[in-house]
Amino acid sequence: MADWSKIEALPATKLTELFAGDPDRLATLSLDVSGIHFDWSKTHLTKDAIAAFADLAKAQDLAGKREGLFSGKIVNVTENRAVEHTAERGEGKPESVAIAAASHARMRALIDAIEAEALGPVRHVLHVGIGGSALGPHLLVDALGREDKRYDVAIVSNVDGVALEDVFERFDPAATLLVVASKTFTTTETMMNAESVLQWMTEHNVEDPYGRVIALTAAPEKAMEWGVDETRILPFAESVGGRYSLWSTIGFPAAIALGWDKFEELLEGAAEMDRHFRLAALHENAPALAAFADLYYTQVRGAETRAPFAYDERLRLLPSYLQQLEMESNGKAVTVDGQPVGRPTAAITWGGVGTDAQHAVFQLLHQGTHLVPVEFIAVIEPGDTLAEDHHKALLLNAFAQGAALMAGKQVEDPARSYSGDRPSSTLLLDDLDARTLGALIAFYEHRVFVNGVLLGINSFDQFGVELGKEMAKEAAKGGGSFDPSTDDLIKRAFG
Repeated sequence: MADWSKIEALPATKLTELFAGDPDRLATLSLDVSGIHFDWSKTHLTKDAIAAFADLAKAQDLAGKREGLFSGKIVNVTENRAVEHTAERGEGKPESVAIAAASHARMRALIDAIEAEALGPVRHVLHVGIGGSALGPHLLVDALGREDKRYDVAIVSNVDGVALEDVFERFDPAATLLVVASKTFTTTETMMNAESVLQWMTEHNVEDPYGRVIALTAAPEKAMEWGVDETRILPFAESVGGRYSLWSTIGFPAAIALGWDKFEELLEGAAEMDRHFRLAALHENAPALAAFADLYYTQVRGAETRAPFAYDERLRLLPSYLQQLEMESNGKAVTVDGQPVGRPTAAITWGGVGTDAQHAVFQLLHQGTHLVPVEFIAVIEPGDTLAEDHHKALLLNAFAQGAALMAGKQVEDPARSYSGDRPSSTLLLDDLDARTLGALIAFYEHRVFVNGVLLGINSFDQFGVELGKEMAKEAAKGGGSFDPSTDDLIKRAFG
């Protein structure tokens, strides 16, 4: 069992006192990596805290497990798999890197063929997937494709038919390419949506609808059985997990919408963060320092949630992306050897977009009874061409909120008082381009990994998503009886 005693014994010194007592605090707790400035000085991390976490990392063999991640060893022990999303961006076992490069070359060749209208005229790309097969591509297209997106792209994950019908109203079926993204090519919601898209094409007299389908999968034989020609199947490795898969052929909608150059820049930015994570000492390692702060608040201060706020409309989907990445990865109750963890694991991730969130949830952050570590993500270069006052106001709001959370304000009226000493970190990007976004996402991936290693859990399985899906399938077949409440709900809905 890991020894957390040094960490749990850290003093609860106020943030303002930490600044007053250490003139080098800002320099110690800030870094510049891959076009991103990281500032943890307004968290309760100290040199002593970092040293204590570094000792824990050594005891948990973070260095060895990190090397295992990059060298293709079995890291996902419950499923007996390597974890090789880094190979998709050129950092990993040479054989896996070569396979990923070949897969990317195949994807690029197919995109070239589509652009040459080998599949007929294409103006719209309808991507159906769920979870990691949708969240990552959606984030990329929304963040980077606002100015020069080359195709109309819709990414549909919800099995609710309203989501598809909204797209049907906007797209021309004769000019639509259907992209089906499923690692197993058996995902219930995705396959149901795909069948409905084919039916829509058929009803509108599209000749050979299956000829307009692209499959993104780790099970190409299943795609062929479903009816997709082998030439239009883009496989990716079984060792690439769904929520880590946007770097693989799952990133197809981003690659075709943004252009291949941007997709390559995305991979290069992620690879740069990979090298930083792999080589930098822990006291100046961005993913490690972020994880240390995460664990300080969950383990020492009892914080149950963590809230990232994107002060950039182009990153509005980032909090949703991080919800899956963090909670599906580290929302575990047992260690890698099947024993109870015995302590909190992942914080509940929630967040939003500034400045909207300030007028919705910041009341609780400033004056509520919950301790919520906040993360501000902002971009120096504006994404708009309006008067500079817009972007200046946006950034100043982000910076001022962090300052206010820390400083607080005491007045005679308790209803108007702010306790202060509330932590925040800031990630300030030079620009939101493909390279920097790739580095940002890779940073979050490695942060999750460090959290998992120090907690002694497996960040790469997700068995928790299965039980409810299995029960839904059983109910759809008319089999089984549930609890009285669930049985009553089914009866009320379906008779």
